[in-house]
Amino acid sequence: MSNTTLYFAYGSNLLKSRILMNNPTAVFKDIARLEHYRLDFIDESKTWKGAPATIIPINNSWVWGAVWEINNDQIENLDKQEEVHVGKYRVLYVDVTNPDGKVYVCRVYQTTKMVENPTELSKLPDDRLPSLIYLKVIVKGALDCGLPHEYVEFLRSIRHNGYMDEESPLGKEVSRIQLD
Repeated sequence: MSNTTLYFAYGSNLLKSRILMNNPTAVFKDIARLEHYRLDFIDESKTWKGAPATIIPINNSWVWGAVWEINNDQIENLDKQEEVHVGKYRVLYVDVTNPDGKVYVCRVYQTTKMVENPTELSKLPDDRLPSLIYLKVIVKGALDCGLPHEYVEFLRSIRHNGYMDEESPLGKEVSRIQLD
């Protein structure tokens, strides 16, 4: 039995400094793609002052992310960060594939609140927009992890609500990231 769990991050936990805040044993393993899901933004995050990322099942779509290896004794921290205990996110186990075809079975989080009729990300209503700081954290993490250029450009194209906290530690780290 392994003492670690593989975790697929597609949101703010793409950024190493962010995941290490609550999960100091996290070790970057690889990048990978989750098939038949799409990135979306739903609900409201008091932490980020905008809608947090989630994955929604959509055929012929995919989400790129990072595979992190985390000690099992840290999983409770990850669950708490994702607010599993209050029903905000649920845990799924999914197969993700790296660029060389290697498949990893990973823990991933999905919001419990789902949208009945998903819309294109370019047409998200204002109440489902991520904050600027949150989107910059995702983009910086995607760049640092080495996600494909086309996917990083896709992330940069997502509309945001303009909220940026440049005084926070993460805000200072990502303030120079350009989205346009």
